[in-house]
Amino acid sequence: MIEDKERWNERHVVRPMSMDANKTLVKYIEHANIGQALDVACGTGRNTHFLCEKGFDVDAVDISDFALGKVKNYAHVTKVEADLDTYNITPNKYDLIVNMNYLNRRLASQMKDALKKDGLLIFETFIVAHGEFQMPTTNLNYLLRKNELLHMFIGLDVIYYEEKIEINRLGERVKIASLVAKKS
Repeated sequence: MIEDKERWNERHVVRPMSMDANKTLVKYIEHANIGQALDVACGTGRNTHFLCEKGFDVDAVDISDFALGKVKNYAHVTKVEADLDTYNITPNKYDLIVNMNYLNRRLASQMKDALKKDGLLIFETFIVAHGEFQMPTTNLNYLLRKNELLHMFIGLDVIYYEEKIEINRLGERVKIASLVAKKS
């Protein structure tokens, strides 16, 4: 955990994220019931802040104490410093779960169980990419395979799913998968 924490602290210092909320989250937020939200691997809080402005109470979870220090101290935010390799999500607690640019396959079934009835999942992260892509695939355990995200959340009602090529904020070509799904 200490090595992961140090690595993520350094990454947030060297390569800070934009503070703009994720585009998929902004586009599909109206499908969520206002209530309790979970922001998995929240980083410096770009999506957490957006959710608070929309009226959610947010559990913002990240391993990086540096990043959590950048999350605004809103009354409706509970900051949780945790190693997501061992963190467990409380069942039947959330109206919305947001997971951006992070993959921990162990948490997928917990996310499904953590959604309340009519709860919404918005999940977006990177897919294995080779060839002309500049982003190195250093650890394939942290990258999705083709259609994997869709299969991870079988049982949820899919509102939106797409795998696409984008240019990230550093000008690199990356492949991402995006899923918006509801628990019925």
